[in-house]
Amino acid sequence: MQTIYDLLDKADVVFWGIPLWVYFAAFGSILFSFIAKKTLGAILSRLIAASEKTTFALDNIVLHALAKPAEWAVVLAGIYVALMILPLPSEPVDIQRFVVAAFTATSIAFVIWFSMRLMDGLMDLWEGKAAATDTKLDDQLVPILRRSSKVFLFLIGVVLVLQNMGYSVGSLLAGLGIGGVAVAMAAKDTVANLFGSLVIFLDKPFQIGDWIEMDDVEGTVEEVGLRTTRVRTFANSLLTVPNSQFTTKTINNWSRMQKRRIKMTVGVTYSSSPDKVDQLVLAIRKIIEEDEKLRNDFFLVNFDNFGPYSLDIFIYCFTATTVWAEFLQAKQEFMLKVMGAVQDLGLSFAFPTQSLHMESLPDNVKALPAERPH
Repeated sequence: MQTIYDLLDKADVVFWGIPLWVYFAAFGSILFSFIAKKTLGAILSRLIAASEKTTFALDNIVLHALAKPAEWAVVLAGIYVALMILPLPSEPVDIQRFVVAAFTATSIAFVIWFSMRLMDGLMDLWEGKAAATDTKLDDQLVPILRRSSKVFLFLIGVVLVLQNMGYSVGSLLAGLGIGGVAVAMAAKDTVANLFGSLVIFLDKPFQIGDWIEMDDVEGTVEEVGLRTTRVRTFANSLLTVPNSQFTTKTINNWSRMQKRRIKMTVGVTYSSSPDKVDQLVLAIRKIIEEDEKLRNDFFLVNFDNFGPYSLDIFIYCFTATTVWAEFLQAKQEFMLKVMGAVQDLGLSFAFPTQSLHMESLPDNVKALPAERPH
């Protein structure tokens, strides 16, 4: 560096006490850094294109993570060299020392930036492999590890920057420990949500893609995070639920159903004969036994009750599918077959009716119409 100053000092033109060639050299350093950035970007783009053709995924991940941080690191180095070329004052403030500290802190930030991008690439790779597996446990684990690793890297970067700037990290941590109780009280909900995410991961009450119901929350689980879980409702809105709620409330996981239930009562009129009612019961049982969309390992069809206006036949069976749309279709077809069986037997469905029987009428009732004024 002193040799450079000796060469530049030979120039006759001086501006603000600094030879003009020093300014040109500093400018040249910055200009060269941007040219180097473009050149490095082109080289890395070619390398990335070549790595995408290989079957080895790690090289592509590393190059993608390195591309942007490396390009801007070259610019940072050019700016640093330019500032070092300039004779920075040391009084009343040591500017050069400040520049060195800022360069060190920025370099650490670039390393953390590269590490986060690399972690993102690795998590994307894992997410792709997790999607190909039958279990959804790894699908839930990827977003949690992605966020926790980024938070960890960010904290490491902050600690390193503070330490290189001359701060005592040990004293800082000790100071934070003094107020730890107050912080814990203020962050109790956050801690509860973190424990909730741990419960979701260990107990597995649901997985991503499951249809769940909890109090007023009902929908499909889209994402499980460290603090919240996002549920997509059937109205296509997005609910953000704190994970702590999943540790204290009952969760109904509809996706864990092994079969869907059909429960109904068919009422026929009181004019139906006992033989016809018995034939209808047998006909409905036969429908269930022969329908491939219904399970015939267990079902109930019985004449169950003398209702207020109908003879009630109780039907209790299950569909083979648990998919809601398929369940509704199977239920519809089954009900239409029951209607056909009722019609084939000459029976009629009952509906709410009321009969009024009068034992006798007053003698003057018949004369009332004639006595009405016209």
